[in-house]
Amino acid sequence: MFIKKNNDKRILLVHPLGYQAARADRDISRLANIMAPLGLLSISAYLESHGIQTDIIDCFALPDSDDRIGEHIREHQPAYVGLTCTTSAFWDSLRIARFAKEADSGLRVVLGGPHISAMREATMRAHPEIDFCIVGEGEQALVDLIAVEDDRRMMGEIPGLIYREGSEVIFNGTRKELLDLDRLPFPAYEKLAGYPSRYQLPIFNYPRTPNTCCSSSRGCTYTCSYCDRSVFGRSFRCNSAEYLYEHVSYLKTRFGIRHINFYDDQFTFNRNRVESFCTMMTNKPLGITFNCAVRAEHVDLALLRMMKQAGCWMISLGIETGDPNLLSQHRQNADLEMLAETVRDIKKAGIRAKGLLMMGLPGESVASITRSMDYVFSLPLDDFNLAKFTPFPGAPLYDHIHELGQFDEDWEKMDCMNFVFIPKGMEKEQLEKLFLEFYKAHYKRLNVLWGYATMLWKSPDSWKRFAGNFMRFLKFAISNKRIG
Repeated sequence: MFIKKNNDKRILLVHPLGYQAARADRDISRLANIMAPLGLLSISAYLESHGIQTDIIDCFALPDSDDRIGEHIREHQPAYVGLTCTTSAFWDSLRIARFAKEADSGLRVVLGGPHISAMREATMRAHPEIDFCIVGEGEQALVDLIAVEDDRRMMGEIPGLIYREGSEVIFNGTRKELLDLDRLPFPAYEKLAGYPSRYQLPIFNYPRTPNTCCSSSRGCTYTCSYCDRSVFGRSFRCNSAEYLYEHVSYLKTRFGIRHINFYDDQFTFNRNRVESFCTMMTNKPLGITFNCAVRAEHVDLALLRMMKQAGCWMISLGIETGDPNLLSQHRQNADLEMLAETVRDIKKAGIRAKGLLMMGLPGESVASITRSMDYVFSLPLDDFNLAKFTPFPGAPLYDHIHELGQFDEDWEKMDCMNFVFIPKGMEKEQLEKLFLEFYKAHYKRLNVLWGYATMLWKSPDSWKRFAGNFMRFLKFAISNKRIG
């Protein structure tokens, strides 16, 4: 760790919207869910703990933020602007970077996030408006970068940093010593304008408000073909049960939070910490319920019952596809019966079950989609989410995706809401039609309709939001019907 030269440095952290602000009201994902930018919140808290003043502007929550960014730069004169980039938001990040430098030509722009960690030096070479990129987790790298300021000799010693030396782009290699998550300060939720009321979990995915999301682990050891692990690699780290309990308590005490979605890839990967956490939540109740995501290999009925007693309200389970041959091509332990048994156990424990699927994987066909529908509708799922497969940079499939079908690499559309990849033997119109049929068939099922009806008393705020946005939801449904 470097010693900071002074405490006058200030950084503005920006979460880009990813498209033109005029389109925000037509974005169905924003209507259903606005999630706090957890990565930026963690970075902000860590920088503040090292004497570096930070501010956050979340353009996804407040789409008309260009004026706010410009005014903030002119008033506070930050030395750095840091932007987090998904693939779909990359071009908007560059637009904001140029806009920021027009407001103050002396600003230095730092980019991080999954797209940067996957593309690395190529990003810097192609875009001179970027001064620095950070690969992997950003907390310590940003502290070190701000500490050395303009001492170019020291920049070569910062793991994870990409910078320019004249016309040459230099990458220092990935950071080997990763942070102990229990030593991190709680994320700087207070930096978000309108938190927590402006941030809401997906409709019908929570019982009470205010609610929020938080992260208690980083990484995943599995090697699914479609998953980008370029930020944290194939490692797994998690907070201890004690830290997690204190984090939940803090959210309740400071912000009045009543429900939390743990935004972890594998919440139950470390069984001992989950059991300990559940014991604490049961013996010293905080009056908070929670959701999480699991893999079938890491839960059983005994653990699920402990989680229910601790306040678990809903569990999301990655299914991806109900076709066994297709599933075996893309993930480990492709056991559909194990997945089905896990769904049944979740229900036995009294927890809502949500299935996570995708359509359009390489090898997909009309027959495999039909098998997926039959499989999903045979399960006692309360809810499901069907994503449109997107080949992200950093995923194992990405390097040879053009051999597996037609890929329109339009980064702005790479958000799992568009069919940018068409598997061999299929047509885009075919996929769009089947996608709509999948959802329509789900919502026509009597048990599903009854389940949503029960949300009138299980999640009254969800129905209030749905009613308030009914016309916008209807316009979205009609536009998708026209596509199909």
